Amino acid sequence: MKRANLRKKSWAEPWKIKVVEPLKLTTRDQRERAIREAGYSTFLLRSEDVYIDLLTDSGTSAMSDWQWAGLMLGDEAYAGSKNFYHLEAAVREHYGYQFVVPTHQGRGAENILSRMLIRAGDYVPGNMYFTTTRLHQELAGGTFVDVIIPEAHDPADEHPFKGSVDLKALERLIRRVGGRKIPYVCLAGTVNMAGGQPISMGNLKAVRELTQKHGVRIFLDATRAVENAYFIQQREPGYETRKVADILKEFCSYSDGCTMSGKKDALVNIGGWLALNDEALFQEASNLVVVYEGLHTYGGMAGRDMEAMARGIVESVQDDHIRARIGQVEYLGHKLLDWGIPIVRPIGGHAVYLDAKAIYSHMPQHHFPAQTLAAELYVDSGVRAMERGIVSAGRDKSTGKHHAPKLELVRLTIPRRVYTQAHMDVTAESVAAVFNQRKSVRGLKMVYEPKYLRFFQARFERL
Repeated sequence: MKRANLRKKSWAEPWKIKVVEPLKLTTRDQRERAIREAGYSTFLLRSEDVYIDLLTDSGTSAMSDWQWAGLMLGDEAYAGSKNFYHLEAAVREHYGYQFVVPTHQGRGAENILSRMLIRAGDYVPGNMYFTTTRLHQELAGGTFVDVIIPEAHDPADEHPFKGSVDLKALERLIRRVGGRKIPYVCLAGTVNMAGGQPISMGNLKAVRELTQKHGVRIFLDATRAVENAYFIQQREPGYETRKVADILKEFCSYSDGCTMSGKKDALVNIGGWLALNDEALFQEASNLVVVYEGLHTYGGMAGRDMEAMARGIVESVQDDHIRARIGQVEYLGHKLLDWGIPIVRPIGGHAVYLDAKAIYSHMPQHHFPAQTLAAELYVDSGVRAMERGIVSAGRDKSTGKHHAPKLELVRLTIPRRVYTQAHMDVTAESVAAVFNQRKSVRGLKMVYEPKYLRFFQARFERL
């Protein structure tokens, strides 16, 4: 029998459900009131008023029975917890770095790295900005410079590695300011703000060769590096038969260290680390972590949390796990594409990104299309998503004007091992319903704006 129009065989999760958490079902009137009281910000909603929570994959994953068992083995000694040494061993084995400094989450590691290496007047190139990363770089006196390839700014472009670096742009920056003014290149494995798009292994190797000529370090944001390794396996010639765990270790080998939020790939609710290969930097970081996080053998985490993260690292690099994790994202993305709804292509690793600029083509960007779309989606179904556009981009620190990114997106972020395929169907149907009502929607105006990272706490009103 001819098998036409089948994209691939069906897949199923490599786990079964042991414990469930009941969800609250709300009416449209209740959701209208909730979003209005939250200032049309999905961040300010109460979680109990949310049906399907796709705000973030950060700290929202479900832990395994093996991880939960590890919590009971927590060594809560203030100094020298055995769980730290388990975490250190897991990072060394699977990421390949020599030294590990634990932090309460990824931004703690970003803060320490920025304080150690960035000086006033420095430039930090990267493959598109991330909110907290750029803020820490700016607070340390640096200026972020985007050197991602141009294709990353086009949501419809099908380039398989839209997270890759524009090597000519990076070389121009090095020649213009000099290697001494560039403390490091900051590279994200799967670029969040570009739609969860990966960097190729070949591109990372080329960046390494270029930076070594000028004495410039590379630091990874390894938050979703496992997902990046999976895309290399699936899309880059020569890696199709390699294990994701092996690809991850090679990927990290072309860098000098990484910042890590363990709340994503590592399948825990809290925790992170800064990893380094330079012993002198490690000694400095070990001193700074005491100031900002906690002792160098706990860094703001309980022993039980370090144990859960060490075990989560082991589970995260298993091919069956990552295949199913990204398979669920692809399922939702393909459903929306089949219905003609504009999303970032190709489908990324941790989320499906709705192209709010295309959906609300009648709406000027200063009326916050992505913020509006996220609010409309919640009102329709109780699905909570996140804005990744002009609100997240913030303001230019010199002019005070809004940054106006080319990408105006709403992120449907899928927590790991939490929701079923039926939840993805409900989400897709809600997106379709909002899409069909797009022409009648007006935007928002911002009525409260905090000084830093405004997307977390800003408030809006309907126009």
